[in-house]
Amino acid sequence: MILLGRRLRRDGVQLLAWILATAALCVAATAGVAEAFGTEADRQTLLALAVANPVVLLFRGLPSGADEGAFLVFTILPFLVLLGGLMAAFLAVRHTRAEEETGRADTVSATPAARRAPFVATVVHGLLAGLLLGAAITGAFLASGLPLRGSVAVGAAVATSSAVFLGVGLLGAQLFRSSRAANSASVATILTTFLLAGIGNALGTPSDDLTRVESSALSWVSPFGWAENVRAFADDDVRPVLLGAVVAVTLVGLAAALQAPRDLGAGVIASRPGRAAASALLSHPLGLAIRLSAGSLVAWAIGAAAVGALSTTLSDVIDELATDNPAVTAILDRMAVEGSMDQGLLVTFFVMVGTLAACFGVQTVQRARQEEVHGTAEQTLATPVARTMWLAGFVATALAGLVVIVAVAAVTAAGALLARGGDPALLGDIAIAGLGQVAGAAVFPVLTALVFTVLPRATTTLGWVLVIAAASLALFGTLVGLDDDIISLSPFAAGPVPAADGVSWNGGLWLVALTVVGVASSVMLMRRREVATGG
Repeated sequence: MILLGRRLRRDGVQLLAWILATAALCVAATAGVAEAFGTEADRQTLLALAVANPVVLLFRGLPSGADEGAFLVFTILPFLVLLGGLMAAFLAVRHTRAEEETGRADTVSATPAARRAPFVATVVHGLLAGLLLGAAITGAFLASGLPLRGSVAVGAAVATSSAVFLGVGLLGAQLFRSSRAANSASVATILTTFLLAGIGNALGTPSDDLTRVESSALSWVSPFGWAENVRAFADDDVRPVLLGAVVAVTLVGLAAALQAPRDLGAGVIASRPGRAAASALLSHPLGLAIRLSAGSLVAWAIGAAAVGALSTTLSDVIDELATDNPAVTAILDRMAVEGSMDQGLLVTFFVMVGTLAACFGVQTVQRARQEEVHGTAEQTLATPVARTMWLAGFVATALAGLVVIVAVAAVTAAGALLARGGDPALLGDIAIAGLGQVAGAAVFPVLTALVFTVLPRATTTLGWVLVIAAASLALFGTLVGLDDDIISLSPFAAGPVPAADGVSWNGGLWLVALTVVGVASSVMLMRRREVATGG
């Protein structure tokens, strides 16, 4: 109980802000949907367009009808599950692996506390946070005038999903030796399951009136798919919630089993032994940053390659769907000009590519903070290495790496396009979409570097929050009724994109200017900041 109380006091303000912001989003989304899609006819039209264009289903929810509550869940539920999952996974890593990294776990171990006490306290803490988040979401929907049963169903779905991702975070904390690796694995798992649920929805079977989709089996391997198949305000099916609870218990149990025999500070996946002699690459701070980030670059590039390949292959799904359902054909005939659907598919997928690239960039700059906390930065800076050059090495690696990640996605997108005999004219659109996401993604490691120089303790939290908030704004802003001017505040939505008549440059210039100014500012501020020697 003492450890649990300590965790609650430590995270109280942060969790309260996260939960209240999520509840406020629910209220705002309800009001936005009521204003933008106030009639059932409006909602039916949008659902028909979504079903006719499966790319919408990839990044939205699962249509369950045109009633106000069901439509609202379609627009916002994946985002709520995403927020709950990130909250739970970060909490799990912060109070397990990060405690071991900073040495605080050693202090607790020196007390009469049982070996499992910190782990149990973290599990209880995470479950309470998820329950409070679910209760806040339920209360927000009830306050907006929606039915009790459906509101409870949404809250239960989000709370259960957060419990699953709590287990993912706990498992990552046991497997990996650093909190950076555990957080990265958790984020990658969340994004992968998000995408799997979306693909499962896109491959689903629509109803004749195009207001409901029965998701494919692929959705059932994802916590996002379980939450969506609750079908709150329509079916209110409790079985997916029970499935999520079973998986959450299994993951937590597996993490506990791995924690029992593990040495404090070690990971189940052992670190590779270092070489007897350092390579020439490590003679420069840039080479050090590259060496430290090489593994994560490969991992994020593999994910981006998969997303890039999907961006030019799923248009066949649209054609097949249109062939099987005459209602879809009619909707497609009324949609935008020829070619714009493929362009829209490309842009949407490349927002996800940009998000993956930004995650790598943020993670790389956060490595500087970890080096500082662990004391290895002090050892490096004790040599003739300027602190500005040390930070510049991480920032340069982040920017170069995200270019590589987007380029890999563009190559696989082009390869998939040519392999299926697609229109070669889309090759130029792939290049433009990739360029736009490079400009957008570059903003985030630079902002993280600025946070590192001004508020170093907030480097990890703010870095991830900025990326997720901007990606969510770009992907979900339209369907929750936000104005285009607000959506364009997201760098992912502000970069150049292909258009029917050429290129829409949007805010590409200010993104480049912000990146340049941010790099210069962070390096200048680093000259005056003291280097920390502990957390």
